[in-house]
Amino acid sequence: MFHNVHLNDVIPITESALTKSIYCFHYMNKMLRSFRRSFLSLFLILFASQGVHAQYDFLRPVKDSIPGGYNFWVYTPTDYYYSLENTPVIIFLHGQSLCGRNLNKVKRYGPLDAIVKGRQIEALVLVPQNPGGAWDPDKISSMLDWTKKHYAMDSTRVYVIGMSLGGYGTLDFAGTYPEKVAAAMALCGGCTLKDMNGLGKVPLWIMHGTADRAVPVKQSKIVVEKLQENDEDQRLRYDWLQGAFHGALARVLYMTKTYEWLFSHSLLDDGRPVNREIDIDKSDLSKAYNDMISGTPDPEVVYDKTIY
Repeated sequence: MFHNVHLNDVIPITESALTKSIYCFHYMNKMLRSFRRSFLSLFLILFASQGVHAQYDFLRPVKDSIPGGYNFWVYTPTDYYYSLENTPVIIFLHGQSLCGRNLNKVKRYGPLDAIVKGRQIEALVLVPQNPGGAWDPDKISSMLDWTKKHYAMDSTRVYVIGMSLGGYGTLDFAGTYPEKVAAAMALCGGCTLKDMNGLGKVPLWIMHGTADRAVPVKQSKIVVEKLQENDEDQRLRYDWLQGAFHGALARVLYMTKTYEWLFSHSLLDDGRPVNREIDIDKSDLSKAYNDMISGTPDPEVVYDKTIY
């Protein structure tokens, strides 16, 4: 048909032919997407059938991938493989009792344990392990940058939550990189930053038990008072849970409300207001495990007095 057509000739394309071409392109694109989803679904089914990790949708250890950085887990929800949209990210920073170089320790409590016990968390969950000492905001940022290169993450919906030593790490990271954090929740911690003004740019929820003997509630109150003094508390909310001990705050990590509150924020929110509609009080702590597959003990309280 085209034996007399030269390379420099312009081949006319009718409107009908162009329409058919566009239709064929979209059809093939749809088929490729469907194939991708089917292939990944089959992969996950076969992978799970081998008993590699029936407890998680997909859990990957990342070790020695970031020079001088943390080793960490990446949890990937099932919907990640079906959705063509980028996925939110939750970073969980653990307390002193989980420090070390055995990455399995960080599964002991927190979001990964909550997922095993039935909590649905529709996000990429990053759980680094701190080998010891204070959390390093730059190392957390490097972990996030690595994740952005390897996963389809939503950079406008990155959330940080931490307890005890991890509560300190949460505030230190959010205050150092407020442009990366859509919202942060700090449980029974404090802050080591000399300049806390960055925290005023982030929707922030600080919680602490008044009966905490490991990390006194005063440590959180110092942060609140500093932000109030600097008129940087417009995006701040805080709760002092009357009579709650240190380990009791771990229960917040298992609540649906916790993740609903985090997910309600985005870097794209006009003015970046803090959500004040979702409440968590001491009575919620006793109900945190009610819909879990099995009971969850409160974490062992271990802390380093040189840090707090």
